Amino acid sequence: MERFTISLSETLAQDFDELIRKRGYQNRSEAVRDMLRELLKSDSLERHEAPYCVAALSYVYNHHARDLAERLTTLQHKHHQLVLSSMHVHLDHDDCLETLMLRGPTSEVTTFANTLMAEPQVRHGRLNLVPVDIDSDSHDHHHLHTHPKI
Repeated sequence: MERFTISLSETLAQDFDELIRKRGYQNRSEAVRDMLRELLKSDSLERHEAPYCVAALSYVYNHHARDLAERLTTLQHKHHQLVLSSMHVHLDHDDCLETLMLRGPTSEVTTFANTLMAEPQVRHGRLNLVPVDIDSDSHDHHHLHTHPKI
């Protein structure tokens, strides 16, 4: 473990301590490590240097919209290699929320998510990407799996 020291104004240190208390951190070091990890992940995504990701894509849509549910399902089937699972929630008489768990090359996941969110009558879409290193290893059941390392 490498150590380093930073200097903060008294006000900034108090504000930081209050924030980490609210978020449940035991100490400043844990909070700073998490903040740095998040900053580095965001930076790698912005620079398109995160080749693989896991992601949650959530969107709201009107299930009465003509053929929309079928179009969304067809899109998911066309990209079955990216879609790990889906959850469907009925919000009210007209609206549904779906959340898809995705995994794969970041560029493919992003393109798929943008395509799905661009469908007419899909609204409030949000993609949450988490970059991961994919480790390919064989298992005893004789086929290849990819496992994300977070």
